[in-house]
Amino acid sequence: MPHLDPVVVTLTASGAGVARRIADLLGADVQGRGDVAHPVEDVVGHLQGLFCAGVPVIGVCAAGILVRALGPVLGDKWTEPPVLAVAEDGSSVVPLLGGHHGANDLARRIAGALGGVAAVTTAGDLALGIALDAPPKGWVLENPLDAKAVAAALLRGEPGELSGAAKWLEALPGHVARVTAPDMDAPVVLRAGAAALVYRQRIYALGVGCARGSAPEEMIGLVGRTLAEAGVAEGQVASVHSIDLKADEAAVHALAAHLGVPARFFDAATLEAEAGRLANPSEVVFAEVGCHGVAEGAALAASGPDGVLAVGKTKSANATCALARIGSRPERGRARGRLSVVGIGPGDATWRTPEATRLIAEAEELVGYGLYLDLLGPLGARTPRKTFDLGEEEARCRYALEAAGEGRNVALISSGDAGIFAMGALVAELLDRPEDQGGVSAAARRVEVINAPGISALQAASARAGALLGHDFCAISLSDLLTPRTQIQARLRAAAQGDFVIAFYNPVSRRRRTLLAEARDVLLEHRPADTPVLLASNLGRADERLVRRTLATLEVDEVDMLTIVLVGSGQSRAFQTGDLAAGAEGWRLYTPRGYANKMDAGT
Repeated sequence: MPHLDPVVVTLTASGAGVARRIADLLGADVQGRGDVAHPVEDVVGHLQGLFCAGVPVIGVCAAGILVRALGPVLGDKWTEPPVLAVAEDGSSVVPLLGGHHGANDLARRIAGALGGVAAVTTAGDLALGIALDAPPKGWVLENPLDAKAVAAALLRGEPGELSGAAKWLEALPGHVARVTAPDMDAPVVLRAGAAALVYRQRIYALGVGCARGSAPEEMIGLVGRTLAEAGVAEGQVASVHSIDLKADEAAVHALAAHLGVPARFFDAATLEAEAGRLANPSEVVFAEVGCHGVAEGAALAASGPDGVLAVGKTKSANATCALARIGSRPERGRARGRLSVVGIGPGDATWRTPEATRLIAEAEELVGYGLYLDLLGPLGARTPRKTFDLGEEEARCRYALEAAGEGRNVALISSGDAGIFAMGALVAELLDRPEDQGGVSAAARRVEVINAPGISALQAASARAGALLGHDFCAISLSDLLTPRTQIQARLRAAAQGDFVIAFYNPVSRRRRTLLAEARDVLLEHRPADTPVLLASNLGRADERLVRRTLATLEVDEVDMLTIVLVGSGQSRAFQTGDLAAGAEGWRLYTPRGYANKMDAGT
């Protein structure tokens, strides 16, 4: 699970004081209701979004409220973030979920600061003083599925045996005998009943290199054989390292995922600084990448100045690896940069996908048009941001890619879906363009790019008013800033002749006022004057506006830059529901797909 900062959510004004005290203790954000920095209208939807994104939640409210709010989205206990309920007076702190992901420790810390009681209910924590399946950072449990059996045996009072040195296990009760392991590199083993838990300390840095496009299987196989021959378990590897030229190499990341450790990278100068400690320096490697050894150099750089090379370079046809014992001052190296191109939907948090929420919460920097960043509300309040004006789209995408190229985790924010008339295509174009022709740097080309879809304006508009997109449809942008006017006109005529439902993006601006009227006139040549038209503005926001018109009554002056225009096909229909709160002023707009004909035909 990635580490994300907790969020304190208060559901009442009376809980705001305790919420602020907790936030000050943890350096966290306060959201919710009352006198808080970041008010939230739909608290239940907000809680669900945070939880699904993996954000630790501290609710200043009754435990039952959190249970009912999060019940519909509960899933895997191994991946859920900590969730705690804190009484409004701070008298009790209850870890509800994620006890072994930090919730129990967090509860004790908060209770200590508030003078309350940490109501920890996890049996192992209470009786044994430790969570057997949650070793501290730097350790790994090889067989977590056996933790329940070992804990149960110890709780029954059966004798246990602990071999090996691990200070964090010293809290175990007296009926666990201590046995000193003969080898400091030997695993720490806790036996009780018929089961045994095997713990490994992550004490080695693994350096790797490979030819471009090497098969992940070859890399994983080489490392597996090398570790086995050296008598080193996979669980003893703390991290995988290589030169920054390999930051986008699939085999390196597949190996890191296989071992369950991070992949980090060094530049050539850092690796060359280790040349005097290499066991197998190579002039050939130096000529190619600017350092005398990638695998050994990366392992030694990661292990720190007092680290020791444990296994020199071993190789297969296309890959190399080396192992170093980590010293007292290890170096992390730089992560591969990540650019998340995120569509946040129309703006309402409940219309934002959990993936989008998670990527935004994980980001170290947010990039986008200021209005779109403001729509994130509390979610983006504490993250550094870089804003760009309308018309600066290329500068916006270029900045995001280059920032990610420096090893940062960047989220580029678009409203709607970032792949529909938005930044997704421009990011791809900059990556595709040669650097000497206006493309981005080589470092930016090596970043990981994630495209997170969002609810598009055309989907939201159709859903609000019924199902106007119920049959074949298309989307056309009426902006001639990027598309020649003649091409837009050709597409208009083709869509009119094809009788598509049409979603018009960028229908007008202060300067562009004629293409929408022209589109209306072209469509009137091919479909009835009473064809339903929907004008939808500020979808999902407080000033949302839905207006029903017909093709004959569509007027350009009713449309602005924040409006999407949906024009029905010749088959589209509109009917009144009597519910003025429904659809567009009580109307439902839809396009039948022909199911009645299908049923009549018996198919």
